[in-house]
This record gives sequence, structure tokens and C-alpha cells, in this order.
Amino acid sequence: MTIRTVGVLGCGLMGSGIAQVSASAGYRTVVREVDDHLLEQGLLRIRQFLDGGVARGKLTEDSRARTLANITGTTSFDPFHECDLVIEAIVENVQAKQLAYSALERVIPAHTILLSNTSSICITELAAATRRPDRFAGLHFFSPVPLMKLVEVIRALTTSEETYRTTVEFATSIGKETISAPDRPGFIVNRLLVPYLLDAVRAHENGLGSVEDIDKGMMLGCGHPIGPFALLDFIGLDTAYSVASIMFEEFREPAYAPPPLLKRMVLAGRLGRKSGQGFYKYSL
Repeated sequence: MTIRTVGVLGCGLMGSGIAQVSASAGYRTVVREVDDHLLEQGLLRIRQFLDGGVARGKLTEDSRARTLANITGTTSFDPFHECDLVIEAIVENVQAKQLAYSALERVIPAHTILLSNTSSICITELAAATRRPDRFAGLHFFSPVPLMKLVEVIRALTTSEETYRTTVEFATSIGKETISAPDRPGFIVNRLLVPYLLDAVRAHENGLGSVEDIDKGMMLGCGHPIGPFALLDFIGLDTAYSVASIMFEEFREPAYAPPPLLKRMVLAGRLGRKSGQGFYKYSL
């Protein structure tokens, strides 16, 4: 099928990035947030990213203008009635996603493909909550979306071959490389990444080293571009905790169990960059 108009549910860190790359690839893009304040924050994030690209000579003024012209922000589901493909990028919670799908399916046409950017939730479970399980799949982006080349494509048990092919073709058209991941919590990348991040927290809890020294050790000793604690702050400690909890619930392996320190930091509201403090402090 031909994709002309793309919808994005959520204009947070991931949703705004997905909307940006879709619009940059020439798709008319509708992005929704729950209120005007969050919507404006997300659209501002897009404008700032594009402005930075122009300032560094990576992007022309015309390209910036075309991308912004392709984006329509909304707090309503109604504009999604023209969408051929919708990507959901909201909170990592099954019930919240199911409520969003229910509202969305009141307005989108029968041919529309629905994709979830979930990083851990079972795609088959999400597909089963819709009236289009054959036209549902997972499309997991990585942050920052405009810079990270990879997306994971996940087939539910019910995903049709046409939906899978169209999803891969769409991802390629927005400049991404795809890998096919199994419908298991964490898929491929987080299945390997999350235990590493949790082990870093446990090691710090057990006195192996300071946050700074562990990050420096992994960067300078192993060639990682970012240390585990800085990465946790970037991802969001609440998101990491949620993903780890879902993976532990599925596999019951100790490697996926959230460490006590991670839980306490989430309870204290120290969520990382987005809250101004996580393992490091940030200026908001």
C-alpha cells in the first residue's frame, strides 16, 4: 500500500523524533499530545533540533522549512482520519496504550496500519486489543530518533505479510536500517542492553566504584560512546525501571530484576535528564 500521511501518538522525546524523521522524509505528519503545553514542548524540541542542524551546516533552511510545513500538531484524534499509518509512542503502559488505540480506531480508516514504538511490551497483546490485529506490528526506534539509524520491526502472531513488508518499506523510506526482532520483551537490543545497565547499578550499589568512574571505565576502557549511568539518565530511570520490570515478569531471570537503588530513585522522582536529576544533575 502507499503511505502518504503518517500519524504519531505522543510528542515526547521519542514521538517528536519520529514525527520529525517522517516529515523530513516528505510524509504529511500529524502528531498528537494530551494537552497544549506538552504539544508545544514537543514541537519546540523539533524546531530546536532542526535549527541546530542549520547552524552546523548539516541542514539547509529550505529543508528545515519543508519539514516543519509537513508537521501538524494536535490534541485531538480527529485529524488522524487521513492517516495511512500511525505510530504510537506514548507511556510504556498496556492500559494507556489500549485506551489510545480505542480512541484512535473510532476515526482511522480500515486500511490504516497501527504500529507501536514500545520497547518491551508484547506486540501480540497490544494487537489483540485492536480491531486490526493483522494490520498491527511493532516498530521500535532508538533515541535520539533523528540520529540513530536502527529500528526493530516486530511481528505479532497476527501480523500479516503485507503489514510486515509495508512497515519495513516505510522504515527504509525514512532513512532507517531494519532488523527483525522476535515478539519477546526487550526484543533484541534491550534484551542485551538492559542487563548491562542493571548490572552497572548493582555494581555501584555494592561499592565497585563511583558513578563517574564506572561510566569513565566503560567509555575509555571498552570504547562505549556513553557510560551506563549517563545512558540511564538519557533513557529515563522510570522507563528503564518499567522495561526491566516487564522483562523480569516474563522471564523471571535475576538479570532482569530492577535493583533496589533504581526503584528508590524513581520513587524519589530522580528520573534523569527530564526531571533535572538522576545519577547526574542537569539544568532544565
